[in-house]
Amino acid sequence: MNSGLLKLAVVGSRSSYGRLAGIAGGVAVGVCLLLLLWGGANGLSARDDRGAWLRETGRPSVAAPLTTDDPSASGPATPVPLTADTALMEANPVEVFRDQLINRRDFASLGSTTVKIPGIGSPPAPGQYYASPALQRLIESTPRDELGDRFGQFAGTIDDAALPGPDSLIVVTGATEAELRQSGRASLVSDFTTNPYGGSAAAYSTVLSIGAIAVFFPVLLLISIVTGLGAAQRRERFATLRLIGASPQVVSRIAAVETAVPSLVGAVMGVVLAVALRPAAAQIPVNGIRMFAADLTIGWAAAAAVIAVVVAASALVAAHRTARAGIGPLGVTRAMHERTPTMWRSVPLLAGLASMITAVLMIRVMEVRLPWLEFPLLILGFLLIIVGIVVIGPWLTRLVSGVGLRQARSAAGVIAASRIQRAPVATFRSVSGLVIAVFVVSVFAGGSSIIESTEAPPARPGLLQPTSLYATVGTGHTPGQVAEAARQAKELPGIRSATVGYGPAVLSGPDSGPEIYLRAADAPGLGFEDIPAAQIVAVDTSFLWTAQPLALNPAPAANLGRMVPIVMVLGTDGTPEAMDRARTALNRSGITAIPATSPLDLRLQSSTRLIQGLAVLAYLGMFVAIAIAGLSLAVATASAVLDRKRVLGLMRLMGMPVSVLRRIITREAAVPLLTVLLLSVGLGFLVAWLMVTFIDDTYRVTWPAPGYFMALGLSLLLALGAVTATFSLVRGNTAMTATRFE
Repeated sequence: MNSGLLKLAVVGSRSSYGRLAGIAGGVAVGVCLLLLLWGGANGLSARDDRGAWLRETGRPSVAAPLTTDDPSASGPATPVPLTADTALMEANPVEVFRDQLINRRDFASLGSTTVKIPGIGSPPAPGQYYASPALQRLIESTPRDELGDRFGQFAGTIDDAALPGPDSLIVVTGATEAELRQSGRASLVSDFTTNPYGGSAAAYSTVLSIGAIAVFFPVLLLISIVTGLGAAQRRERFATLRLIGASPQVVSRIAAVETAVPSLVGAVMGVVLAVALRPAAAQIPVNGIRMFAADLTIGWAAAAAVIAVVVAASALVAAHRTARAGIGPLGVTRAMHERTPTMWRSVPLLAGLASMITAVLMIRVMEVRLPWLEFPLLILGFLLIIVGIVVIGPWLTRLVSGVGLRQARSAAGVIAASRIQRAPVATFRSVSGLVIAVFVVSVFAGGSSIIESTEAPPARPGLLQPTSLYATVGTGHTPGQVAEAARQAKELPGIRSATVGYGPAVLSGPDSGPEIYLRAADAPGLGFEDIPAAQIVAVDTSFLWTAQPLALNPAPAANLGRMVPIVMVLGTDGTPEAMDRARTALNRSGITAIPATSPLDLRLQSSTRLIQGLAVLAYLGMFVAIAIAGLSLAVATASAVLDRKRVLGLMRLMGMPVSVLRRIITREAAVPLLTVLLLSVGLGFLVAWLMVTFIDDTYRVTWPAPGYFMALGLSLLLALGAVTATFSLVRGNTAMTATRFE
């Protein structure tokens, strides 16, 4: 292939430089996003792996009682003794500061223990603690009676290798064996798990895989669209080359090279841009925690592979498109005619829906568990659906444009509908990115809508007040000890009341029976108004967590002398400082069996917390998909104007105003977009429902949050902006000189 011929074909005019720069810039943006998203997926996996040890639950620290045929021969459960290769661990599920959940692990071990805690080594001594750097900074910037006094003496920080991210709030404290055994919630550990997802590993990986496909696909569409920039202009030059003797094979090779060169430059620029933006991308919090910048690194080998694949794919596609165009020496292919799309284009979409529905029916209706089949079916079905939307779009667009052509009452309407009828694939390609973005946004919004807000019940009689905290009292504590702890807590600033609830002595502890007994004089401090005329009153134990108001009843007991304290409730003035001061007072009192809890803490402890984290990813995915789609539409619309500048120029030469040409461009973008918009929205929520039902049939897809409608509005605004941005090209590229034939 002659180098002079290649130079003439690739950079033969000043306009070619702009086209090549556009291809390089678009590929750079696409590759940059691709690498950042790939790095983000790897970073999430690495983050979960580092925090896997926090899922360790250990094994029971007491032996099961011995039983025989005679139930009376059953013996009490006996403690399993500590050994050098074990340690007692208690996972604290409700350690809260302000509205943040702290991962706390209490350890007790022998001095000769061989157990090594990730990021620390040997367990801390009783009264000492290790904290993550973020938590230690929080402790040092907060009064000790609100946070620091809960943990003891600082012994060191936890290494980053055991932290999910730089914002992780994790503390490991030392305790005595007696303290942990008294709570009844400690377990024996000898090692720590490396499985970050437990039994839900496959489901979690499936969700992430589907999310990756949903976000990567618009990026691939962007790269595909920008590499086709100026296709009609190139066909004209290739026809000229054919006229001076170039063979079809030579023309195809030239097309491949002239696309590969700017793609290579753009891909390299994308890698550099991704490296530069990596620290900024790491600042985006997912589930309230940022990632380390190193988490986003995918390695130079992976970057080189992305560059090679992008360049090779763009070159092969360009060569294939040129070969299929059948460019002859007389340039007879100036007006390309597409094959009429048929309803067979619906097959991929229907196959994808069938695949996902089959996976859901297997697990929820037939109750057949085949993980090796059901998860691939779900992922394959999603991929086929997202491809099927792109494939079926031209067919639906052609059907709608046929109706529009019959109803057209203006020149712009007739010309736009006729062009869509003639080239539905090319027309739909310009809006395909935005259509996919709407689908992705609908899937993410549908998946996020399963999050039910666990708000505290309003402050009203018969409910534990949102500004109160409670903790159950451990066994073995006398009423005098509990009363003294309540007195000391009540003297703290911001704490208005300290109430002790009692239960029968034979059923003391967390499972103390159906009712809590308390002095009638203490009932107003808990928010009750209708108080029976009795010294001792009773309320159902569900009072501590129910959302339904409960009434006080006269207690059958005349006094509390034969009962034991089972719960302590502290009422505060509702300020964050007082709430945390009350938590600290209860947790360090030494009499509580579980940490202090308030109705406001329920949303932090709910099982939807993981889904809330995925929702952050979902909305981040929405932003990425919409941004890419807007850029793709702008590039595709500009490309359509450049490819048809001669036709549009002839229209202007015949006297058509520029405003009519702009209306034609707008209609050509609006018809395919609005045609598939409702289909994308409906399919998005259907896919979200199938995914949610597959993972857990107790979840329900509800009405989407307002953010979804804001995202849809933003999508339409971006579409309008992208089309409007090309209006300047209409006037500049439809001048009289555009009608010249080479």
